[in-house]
Amino acid sequence: MLQEKREKFKKIEVKTGQIFSKLGLTPNQLTLISVLFAFISVYFLIKIELISALIFYFVAAILDFIDGAVARFKNLATKRGAFLDTICDRYVEGVILLGFLFLPLKDLVLPAEVWIFLALFGSVMTTYSKAAAKEKEIIKEELKKGFLGRGERMILIFLTLILGIWNITSMIYPILILAILSNLGALQRIAIILSLKNTE
Repeated sequence: MLQEKREKFKKIEVKTGQIFSKLGLTPNQLTLISVLFAFISVYFLIKIELISALIFYFVAAILDFIDGAVARFKNLATKRGAFLDTICDRYVEGVILLGFLFLPLKDLVLPAEVWIFLALFGSVMTTYSKAAAKEKEIIKEELKKGFLGRGERMILIFLTLILGIWNITSMIYPILILAILSNLGALQRIAIILSLKNTE
């Protein structure tokens, strides 16, 4: 079942790469454009125009998939490109979360700003824990284990924006969930890394 899903996803990725490679843009250019769309999304968050913010964030998220598909289709996948993609992913996620600071969110146990900061902190620590483990040569390949990865966080942010179109103040609930789960995910990855034999 899982293998069938992987095969289906592979076909979709190849087709996507084939279609968007006709744009004439390099994978790295597509990656950088995704960051631009994220900043435009934040602009609309500041203006409290959530439908527009959602649209531009959606495009930024889609471009994050397209750049990799184009890179693999045109055989242009490089370590430099993978590095740039990871950095830009953090920018996209980070600026959107910071954009939430401009919204009239209600406090829930803690001030809304604290939950936003914790969500951002959890995202950064998830990435940093893996990067630190690789730098210290504890792991050789990227750590795949752990819940609430980048894809899941992206979906939660997307759902937060959708909820905000209906009721801005209710956005605090998925932000709270994101803050808690992203930090638990970071702690889980840290625990996994520390449990490895070559950490001794």
